[in-house]
Amino acid sequence: MSRPEPSGRSPEPSGGWPEPCAWLVEGDDPSLVRQAVSELVQQLLGGSDPALALEDLADDDLDLARVADSCRTPPFLADRRVVVVRDIGRFGLEQAQPLLAYLAEPLPTTRLVLAGGGGQVPAKLAAAVRAVGAVISTNVGTRQAHEWVSERLGRAPLKLAPAAVALVEAHLGEDLGRLNGILDALEAAYGPGARLGPEDIEPYLGSPGAVPPWELTDAIDEGRSDTALKALHRLLEAGGRHPLVVLAILQRHFTDALAVQSPEPVTEAQAAEILGLAKGRSTFPARKALDLARRLGPARLGDAVVALAGAELDLKGKTDWPPELVLEVLVARLCRLARASGRPRRPPGPARP
Repeated sequence: MSRPEPSGRSPEPSGGWPEPCAWLVEGDDPSLVRQAVSELVQQLLGGSDPALALEDLADDDLDLARVADSCRTPPFLADRRVVVVRDIGRFGLEQAQPLLAYLAEPLPTTRLVLAGGGGQVPAKLAAAVRAVGAVISTNVGTRQAHEWVSERLGRAPLKLAPAAVALVEAHLGEDLGRLNGILDALEAAYGPGARLGPEDIEPYLGSPGAVPPWELTDAIDEGRSDTALKALHRLLEAGGRHPLVVLAILQRHFTDALAVQSPEPVTEAQAAEILGLAKGRSTFPARKALDLARRLGPARLGDAVVALAGAELDLKGKTDWPPELVLEVLVARLCRLARASGRPRRPPGPARP
């Protein structure tokens, strides 16, 4: 893990940053939070014996006053003390008062690590950490996913061929937290230093991970039924999205196109205003809606809206079809409409905002 710059602190005259006294590790994926905390703790311990320098507190009935006392305790037979609190979000602001008092005057020999999870971290606690240390987000955006995977594969004891790297990225989708487990399995199977191709790693990948919703809508817009159906099942299964949530994603996608459909030419800026996009935000969604509206035309766009309305009734009990089948039929119909409109094209500009 690359060392993040502490927020809210001024650089030393030498240009370096003073080492933080406290860290807050946040993120939506619990496995990525755990991995980041583990790497951070190893970095903070340095060569110190964990038995002497580390106190990892994960008790269900943990009292943060006890944590504050631990933080104020000087290290014994070590040059520092690392205190870790898991699922800090389970504590409210009132419960966090002992930590706030400690962070007002932290002990120079203590490194406090607060791991996100369990709920929303009180804003005052996050601000107190930021004042004397660093807040780390483990969230990885769509744009950063490739760099994130490449960086970790570069540090792995295995060497993956470019085609194998591409397979790993496509298979993980949004479930980046599974990467370490896959690498551990591959190392156990092939040993450190092995050079692996796609055929070597495929048996160890497990089920496909979740994908962002735009993979489904892009595949539909391009009429690629096979790709769209795979994305649909990854949203439902690995992504854990309810069928009605997936339907809502598709409804929004096509109703946006319907909203900007007009016999008169509509500019991207006008479309953004119609869709209510805030000024200063990317107009990419407006461009996508315009592109879809122009390619489908009023008649096919109307057919898409009718198909979406029918699927909603079916999901709400009009038929006894399984929800997955309802959505599969809907996606196939929408792909057919896209193919009937002619060869789909991707809008110009960046793939995603």
